[in-house]
Amino acid sequence: MRLVIARCSVDYVGRLTAHLPSAPRLILVKADGSVSIHADDRAYKPLNWMSPPCTLKEDTGENAEGTGGVWTVTNKGGEKLIITMEEILHDSSHELGVDPGLIKDGVEAHLQELLADRIDTLGEGYTLIRREYMTAIGPVDILCRDAEGRTVAVEIKRRGEIDGVEQLTRYLELLNRDPHLAPVRGVFAAQEIKPQARVLATDRGIGCQVLDYDAMRGVEDDKLRLF
Repeated sequence: MRLVIARCSVDYVGRLTAHLPSAPRLILVKADGSVSIHADDRAYKPLNWMSPPCTLKEDTGENAEGTGGVWTVTNKGGEKLIITMEEILHDSSHELGVDPGLIKDGVEAHLQELLADRIDTLGEGYTLIRREYMTAIGPVDILCRDAEGRTVAVEIKRRGEIDGVEQLTRYLELLNRDPHLAPVRGVFAAQEIKPQARVLATDRGIGCQVLDYDAMRGVEDDKLRLF
C-alpha cells in the first residue's frame, strides 16, 4: 500500500464531473489497483475514489523533486480521476501481505459456544457433531445432525449479511463432496439477518435462524409482560 499526503486538487471526469479544490489530503494506492482520496474527517468514506481495475500514470512535470505534477487514474470504462499535486508532504509504501480476514468477535464466539451447548435451538432432535469443523478453506462453525440424521452445517454471525451466505455456500460445496457427510444442508444463524441475505439464502436452499443472545445466555427480559 502506498500512502501519500499532499496538497492537491482533484477532478473527476466521467459520467459526471466533480471538482475538489486545493487542500491537504491523504491518497491511498492499494495493491489491488484502487486509488482513494481522503480528508481528515468523514470516518472511512473517501472524498473520491477509483475502483479496480484501473491504471495510474504519474507525470511529475518539470519539478525533479516530485513536489508537483499530475496523477491520472483511468478505469476500464475510460473515466478519469485527475489529481493535480501542488506539494507532496509524505510518500511511503508498505507491504501488508495477505490479510487473514475478519476474526470473529467475542459475541460471535460466544454465540457459537452457546448454540453448541443448546443445539436443540435449531430444532428438536438435533445433535452436535463438533464445533469448528475444519475444511480446506476454513472451519465451519458448527456441524450437527437433524432429527432424521442428516448433516447440517451452521454458519454463525452477529449480523447476517450476504458475505456470510456466500461463505456458507462455499463450505457446503466442499462438504457435499464427502460421501460420509453428504447430503449436507446449511443453516445461516445470526442475531439479525439482513433482508438481502435472507433472500439469497432462501434462493440457495439455506435455512435462516435468528438467535436471541440474551435468551440463550439465560438472561431474563426486563420488559413488563402481561402473560
